[in-house]
Amino acid sequence: MISRLCRRAMSSHTMLLAVACFWVACANAAFFSRVVAVFPPHGTTLLAIASLAVSLIAVTALLLAPFTLGRAAKPILTLLCLVAAVCAYFMDSFGVAINGDMLRNAAETQWDEALDLVTPKLLAYILFLGLGPATLLWLIPLKWLGWRKEILHRLTLVAVLTAITGLSLVAAGDFFASFLREHKALRAYANPAAPLVAAVRHGKAGLAGTADTNTVQPIASDSHLAANDAGRELILLVVGETARVDRLSINGYARDTTPRLRQEKGLSFTNFWACGSSTAVSVPCMFSALGMEKFDPQLALQQENLLDIAQRAGVNVLWLDNNSSSKGVALRVPYVDYRTPKNNPRCDDECRDVGMLTSLQDYIDSRPKGDILIVLHQMGNHGPAYYRRYPPEFEKFRPACHDKDLNRCSAEEIGNAYDNAILYTDHFLGQVIELLKRNDSRFDTALFYVSDHGESLGERGIYLHGLPRAIAPDSQLHVPAILWFGPSNRDVDVPALAKKLQQRFTHDNLFHTVLGLLEIETATYRKELDMLEGARPPE
Repeated sequence: MISRLCRRAMSSHTMLLAVACFWVACANAAFFSRVVAVFPPHGTTLLAIASLAVSLIAVTALLLAPFTLGRAAKPILTLLCLVAAVCAYFMDSFGVAINGDMLRNAAETQWDEALDLVTPKLLAYILFLGLGPATLLWLIPLKWLGWRKEILHRLTLVAVLTAITGLSLVAAGDFFASFLREHKALRAYANPAAPLVAAVRHGKAGLAGTADTNTVQPIASDSHLAANDAGRELILLVVGETARVDRLSINGYARDTTPRLRQEKGLSFTNFWACGSSTAVSVPCMFSALGMEKFDPQLALQQENLLDIAQRAGVNVLWLDNNSSSKGVALRVPYVDYRTPKNNPRCDDECRDVGMLTSLQDYIDSRPKGDILIVLHQMGNHGPAYYRRYPPEFEKFRPACHDKDLNRCSAEEIGNAYDNAILYTDHFLGQVIELLKRNDSRFDTALFYVSDHGESLGERGIYLHGLPRAIAPDSQLHVPAILWFGPSNRDVDVPALAKKLQQRFTHDNLFHTVLGLLEIETATYRKELDMLEGARPPE
């Protein structure tokens, strides 16, 4: 049958329709499983879902109609077969939606992180949903009708597809009204239509912002240290990675995942929420003055941030990174990459977070004047290879998942590996506190730890993170936040602050809280967003 098919020439219009039908039938399991969960298929609803499938074929073909005319059809459809295969894998395996934030994450992912995602299952998806149909496309001769007929046939195809889409909407009007208005999140799983739309929007946003990235808008140009700021501040701001608030034993989790933090008199804020569900959004958001409701990644790149303000006020600022990057936050301050053995002496199969502390005392000693703000960007619990995030001696909870393909591990094994990584973060934070204690006689010391986002561990079939904020589960947005102050720090009324442990805070509070800790005065500072407001001793 295939040999006969390959001998028959096919027009680009037929190829486009055939591939669109294949995608809807074979690469949209995640989409239709969610549609069926919301709209149980019986009676008229079954017909409406069938109408939705036809509409999805039509819309997909319409999106690609201008770009797949004639000889352009094969290369473009080949590329999109591979894209659809990869998207189908992540949607089916992890329950993720491919939106602009996810594309931004993918673009900023480093090679070693990307390798964590390469599994036999992914290769199988690429083979059967990508390379297989793409190979078949190239084996089929292309029928060329001449430019006049090709354009006429393409316009006819567009008209027919538009009519089909319109008739489907009319035939199942109530269904589509509910689908489009009340269940917008479902559209993010339409493959490859949703990823294509997201890619276009992401590309347009990138082009719009590129022209102005070299021109950074100053903010808080009036910033200065308070005149009565007599003591020196040493603040270590730890940006965690993929940590969930409910997996820390100091927050009530049954397992002892934070034995080191339990020994310290730190304050754990259990109602803290992330700006987004991905590093690419949350990290620039938490250092920006824009706030999560108005946050735009491109706009944030074109504005100064918390670190710029602190540095201009005379604070010694340093960013140490054991993650992918600062996501544009540390472009204008000293930056050290600890994901290489050249800088990080604590590397085995992976460079460890504790390596960021090895030369930190020397840096502090070399700064005899001024406050010091050091950001430590962790690798933390970055998935799916949780087992790589900690040395073997920290594998306390067993059996742990040692597979990058989480679908091949049990829920218990995934949870064990994740909890072991939390245990290692606890060890790391303990080392940070020890360093602060050694400097407590010279500085007002403080640790501020907050994770960039959380993680899904298989609940409701969802893994990892990165879902649009509107549909992301709490596990991806509810994050741990910890404040610790040295014994000599007299700038904070710790008992008063402890009364706020259950108060709702977000990443918006970090910007203003750090300004408050550094005692930087500026009109940009909003005291109502400072977590320490009302918890400072009278002067």
